[in-house]
Amino acid sequence: MRTDQNGLPYYMNHQVWRPLPNDPRGIGGDQFAMLLSSWQLLYQYTGDESVRENMKFIADYYLTHSLSPKDALWPNIPFPYNTLVYSGVFDGDMTEGKGVTQPDKAGSFGYELVQLHYTTSRKQWQPIYSNRYLDYAMEIANTLAAKTQIGDNDNSPLPFKVNAITGEVANLKNSWTDATVISGKSSYTTNWVGTLRLFEELIKLNIGNVSEYQKAHATILKWMKEFPLKTNKWGPFFEDIEGWSDTQINAITFAKYMMENPTFFPNWKTEVQVIFEWTYKTMGNKQWEKYGVIVMNEQTAYQTPGNSHSSRQAAAELQYAALSGDNSRTENAIRVLNWATYMVDFDGKNNYPRDEVWLTDGYGDYVRHYLRAMAYKPELAPTDEVHILHSSHPLILVSYNGNFNKTLGEDVPYKDLEKVILYYHCIAKEATQIIKLPKKPTKVLIGKNEIREFQTHDNEGFTWTKGVLRIKHSSSGIVTIFR
Repeated sequence: MRTDQNGLPYYMNHQVWRPLPNDPRGIGGDQFAMLLSSWQLLYQYTGDESVRENMKFIADYYLTHSLSPKDALWPNIPFPYNTLVYSGVFDGDMTEGKGVTQPDKAGSFGYELVQLHYTTSRKQWQPIYSNRYLDYAMEIANTLAAKTQIGDNDNSPLPFKVNAITGEVANLKNSWTDATVISGKSSYTTNWVGTLRLFEELIKLNIGNVSEYQKAHATILKWMKEFPLKTNKWGPFFEDIEGWSDTQINAITFAKYMMENPTFFPNWKTEVQVIFEWTYKTMGNKQWEKYGVIVMNEQTAYQTPGNSHSSRQAAAELQYAALSGDNSRTENAIRVLNWATYMVDFDGKNNYPRDEVWLTDGYGDYVRHYLRAMAYKPELAPTDEVHILHSSHPLILVSYNGNFNKTLGEDVPYKDLEKVILYYHCIAKEATQIIKLPKKPTKVLIGKNEIREFQTHDNEGFTWTKGVLRIKHSSSGIVTIFR
């Protein structure tokens, strides 16, 4: 993507790609968090260091050009929009203007900062301030925790849009054509999965205002269970919609969270199915049903099929099948993934089917759903390639055959390097990975010790089934796989 007028990459300034002239709009509200989310998975899938460098660039630039003042009523959280497009500064909201922020997007970005901290935490690579991403994440979490209140049917525990300087909740305008007509306040959204995960990570690390994070987490989770999970009132997400809209992204993102946290949701199997049924009833698009596929519209205020939203639905349904054993939705999910590939042109442009080349829907909020889908159903991954499809914990270093990092020699004798097909460092000693391999490996090392195929799943070891290698390690996070 070309360098823009102000010397930044085009995607740092705009939410929609166009050939010249540039699109006049600034970035999408969750654009950078989505990119970091996808790139995190893409790095482990490819081992491409340029992907991680791009993550650091996005985070570094955004953190130094977007945060609310320390003396604001909502301090130290990022603004989601550049009101002067070429300023290189993010200072407000697309429809509500300067000074207005979206707390849910701040929470999502804070969570991605914690993940970025993990993946850049090799001490020999970092300067003395190696916890800088964690420090920023804690500041975001401190503000969100301090502002969390008990919600109700019309007010979420944190508002959708708020003036970070004055603390006033922004207006919810009810039309694009008449911006003077107000239908209430932007006091409701359900996009709190990123915020919940941010609190969880900091609590697990035992850093920051842990007691406040625990209290805020409990408040938000209780509200999600008592209101949207029962009412299916999922509310707004997008920065450019003026007025009320229920969105598929909020509903399905929470369904995914439920599947990843079944201890919070004893009846998750039934409740997730209810969410699936609501999305199909409310936003299911049957235009391609004659080809055997039902895809997903974006939201109630904009009933048009979306590539990212359809692939999100498909990945979530494959996740449900993998966890529950219920494959009733699997065939449609795979067809939906196929359908959404038709949005990608030969040169990489990913066009909204009836709209534009959105940098959220076409990239950040698209790539990750395919990577997750392959993790949930590994047979969808290429059969003749090597890829890490899933890791239970973040990976610090990934080196594939032909692209080995110079540090590989620390753990593998140089005479054996040509035999190594994959080498990686996991942040945790105790973790699991799912890897697609064309052939069964001849040897797997955990640290410097060779492991065998599982005798029991309680032990450190691996299984090999139809091109899928599953590894469980507990003595070291360093894994070497030999051809």
